Amino acid sequence: MVIAVNGIFLQDKSMEGYGHYTAAILQRLAASHPAHQFIVVFDRPYSNHFISSTNIIPLLVKPAARHIPAFLYWYNVSTVLALRKFKPDVWIQPYGFCSLTTTIPQILVVHDLAFHALPAAISWHHRWFYKIFTPRFLQKASSIITVSLFSKNSIETRYPFTKNQIKVIPGAARSLFQPIDWEQKSAIKNEFTNGNEYFICVGAIHPRKNMMNLLKAFSLFKKWNKSNMKLVFTGRMAWQFSDFLAKLKTYKYREDIVLTGYLEEVKLQQITSAAYASLYMSIYEGFGLPIVEAMQSGVPVITSNLSSMPEVGGEAVLYADPQNPKTIAEQMQMLYKDEKLRQIQIEKGLERAKNYNWDHSAEAFFNEIEAIVSVS
Repeated sequence: MVIAVNGIFLQDKSMEGYGHYTAAILQRLAASHPAHQFIVVFDRPYSNHFISSTNIIPLLVKPAARHIPAFLYWYNVSTVLALRKFKPDVWIQPYGFCSLTTTIPQILVVHDLAFHALPAAISWHHRWFYKIFTPRFLQKASSIITVSLFSKNSIETRYPFTKNQIKVIPGAARSLFQPIDWEQKSAIKNEFTNGNEYFICVGAIHPRKNMMNLLKAFSLFKKWNKSNMKLVFTGRMAWQFSDFLAKLKTYKYREDIVLTGYLEEVKLQQITSAAYASLYMSIYEGFGLPIVEAMQSGVPVITSNLSSMPEVGGEAVLYADPQNPKTIAEQMQMLYKDEKLRQIQIEKGLERAKNYNWDHSAEAFFNEIEAIVSVS
């Protein structure tokens, strides 16, 4: 088979959830099925890091899909023309968008419907684009995949014509995310927090990630405990980050807040594994990969009780209302005051993380590819 893969989110130094999902699936598909050819289509210069097997063929197609007109042209004209000489049997579209003009069967991965759930968290023109084109993409796709039962139910509720068509193939933590020893933890704490313990929040600085309520919760925690505990935010500055930075200027405990910016994978793994606990209080997620990465790293997790987070964490994590800073602070306090509970949560998390496996997800993905090709 010749399998085309949309690679526009495979970007070193800025890759997040969608990109990690695509990279992990692609790497395993290509390695496990060397007889098949994978044409990975990029819209800008790419890193050879993503060309992990000899059967992965990179294809650069311009213009870069950086705004809506160029985006539509890239999907519907330039890439369709560029792929003709390869004659793909299937085209994997991992980011919720697909071509409306191609005759190639397409597998569409829709991670969530955040534009419906949190319309104020994206710009009006992006919101318009999603609202107009998402149902068209879903109708055009030969197969639809999502990452959680929560997202599956959300899509089916919003777009009833998709009912009984959606497959759930979850993500997983990258293998690098593992517990580290005391010396390694000490080195990371010395590097980022002057040797102090810290809570970590992994994710872009974005309203959807609920950073303001985390600051309020941390204030309560610091008020209740005269400790040197820090709060580390790890992620790029995304949409409306200026409000967050302005708040920090007058924040009472600003000396206890650390902003690392975007971190490469090795350093992200280290700073996650050395944390006292992970705080993932997002208002809405289709999956929530940092939850699994923290659990697999031997770090207890406090997360939101909304959307997909309870499905991902099960009974292995602690939950709080993301809109109520007091409930978040109470869970932070409970872990801080009860080391036995913290150890129990670590053990539960390590066991729970075993439920998520990239090899299993890649195998399920390949089964879907075969099913689509067999009927096309």
